Amino acid sequence: MNFLSAISVGLKEIWANKFRSMLTMLGIVLGVGSLVAQSALVKGLENGMKEALIAIGGLEKVYITPQAIPTWQQHRKDQAVGNTMNDIYALQRSAPLVHLVTPEMQTREVTVTRAGKAFNPWHFVGTWPAALELNQHVVEHGRMFNAVDDEEARSVCVIGTGTRDALFGSPEEIGREIIPVGEYVNINNQRFRIIGMFEHYESEMDRKAREQALERGPEPGQSGPTRKRGRTSGRGAFEWKNNTVYIPLKTMWLKFRAGAVGGGTGTGTTAGSSTTASVSASAGIDTAPDPRLSTVYFKVIDLDQMNNALQQVKNVLTHTHNGIEDFAFNTQENWSENITTAIRNARLSGGIIAAISLLVGGVGIMNIMLASITERVREIGIRKAIGATFLDVFVQILVESVVIAVIGGLAGLLASKGLVELLSLVSPTGNTPVMTVDAMLLAFGFSVCVGILAGIIPAFKAARLNPIQALRYE
Repeated sequence: MNFLSAISVGLKEIWANKFRSMLTMLGIVLGVGSLVAQSALVKGLENGMKEALIAIGGLEKVYITPQAIPTWQQHRKDQAVGNTMNDIYALQRSAPLVHLVTPEMQTREVTVTRAGKAFNPWHFVGTWPAALELNQHVVEHGRMFNAVDDEEARSVCVIGTGTRDALFGSPEEIGREIIPVGEYVNINNQRFRIIGMFEHYESEMDRKAREQALERGPEPGQSGPTRKRGRTSGRGAFEWKNNTVYIPLKTMWLKFRAGAVGGGTGTGTTAGSSTTASVSASAGIDTAPDPRLSTVYFKVIDLDQMNNALQQVKNVLTHTHNGIEDFAFNTQENWSENITTAIRNARLSGGIIAAISLLVGGVGIMNIMLASITERVREIGIRKAIGATFLDVFVQILVESVVIAVIGGLAGLLASKGLVELLSLVSPTGNTPVMTVDAMLLAFGFSVCVGILAGIIPAFKAARLNPIQALRYE
């Protein structure tokens, strides 16, 4: 029997026992579908994480935060100065492997008010204009404050769209987009003029959903399509950038920090800045205005020189901090490694579960093939009696097993499409699952391998049947 004839016999056998074959394939269908869907979910999560990583500055971005003085240096705590502007100027002069060195001051419990509306921004900072490039911001309306605004400590600010929506109303609520450039707001009862607004930041999934909504046109009762904004689930990088207020660094110092004593002002949401208060106490300057920066940001010029750049920065800061290691580096590279580890673990755990489903499907195929051989003992005996060899019978049974697995695998790929659509509706990650050709080929290939393995034992058993005993079987 040639290969095509074996496939034809396998299909006829499946058709002759349709219900039994369908139940047998169900394990393969579920295994393939779950493997592809799990891979799509993890791929969507990976894309979302990497998208957020790029949105907040990329791998080249590094920030320096205060940390408690090491135990072995506690006897010198009265000499600790923390992160100050001296660090900024020293890094600009003596660290050629880094650029965009930018200071940042934060303060807690900030309330922005206007016309009876109040809003607590997620990210209220005083900084330099370089923060625009450092944090991948784009000013869509108005302008970013400049060096003159900072030097004269002008009461100006640049806001995100989330801040605008909270104080002036969102496009969805009003039916048009408000551009608040030139308007005034009160920040902790101090009057500030809005001179710029950042563009709206959203994930790729939200952008596509918004564009599809615009293509569909206005809903019944609307005069025209509104510019609907997507929203990333949770406090992600995009929402963090949207709900922000930037003011000049010197303005922050004079209006919000110079009147505060010690570490009482605290810091904002930057990772690691919660240690500022403990550093303040250990530095012995609790009775004077706090001159320290919440964070120092910079970018490494060449990512391949990351270690050398960090060592260069450490050498400079060790000098400006009187040899006291009251600072710590936080790199986006650490986040990237965490993303890689999380994705690898998710793929491994999901892949194991899907593989178990496929193996269960393989056990079902083996069981049904053994039952089929028992029903066809006389048929196999006749074939061997008229000249069929061991290999002919072995190949026929093995091909039948593979045909069941192949059909189940194809049905599983079709089922995975619907499963992925379902996951995109209930997925807690807020990221669209992405089906990949690699995952589909892997799942289908695995199902074929399962079919081959499941068919070897039944095929071997059938090929070893003695034709005389088989012909006597009833």
